[in-house]
Amino acid sequence: MQRRNDSLPYSDEKLTYWRTSGGYEVDCIVGAGRVAIEFKSCSEVKSRHSKGLKAFQEEFPQARLVIVSLDKYKRVMNDVEIFPATEFLSELWKGRIL
Repeated sequence: MQRRNDSLPYSDEKLTYWRTSGGYEVDCIVGAGRVAIEFKSCSEVKSRHSKGLKAFQEEFPQARLVIVSLDKYKRVMNDVEIFPATEFLSELWKGRIL
């Protein structure tokens, strides 16, 4: 059995979600707004899919913005990183997302 390595950076950060009274939301917030992640089941992310992340960025301008989707290729759109789901998981396990 593998044991959690508590000496990893950021290992004590909480996972939360974010929602405004106006209805904008982000699925997963890491720590105090360091990384914001949206999960989309679409095969091609459009700019409308990033509205919640862009609203979050107004409050947390230094946040890393990520959308995980069924896109075929990794790309960046308006400061939002778009990852195919399998590539996101690979990068996450390598420690390159958090």
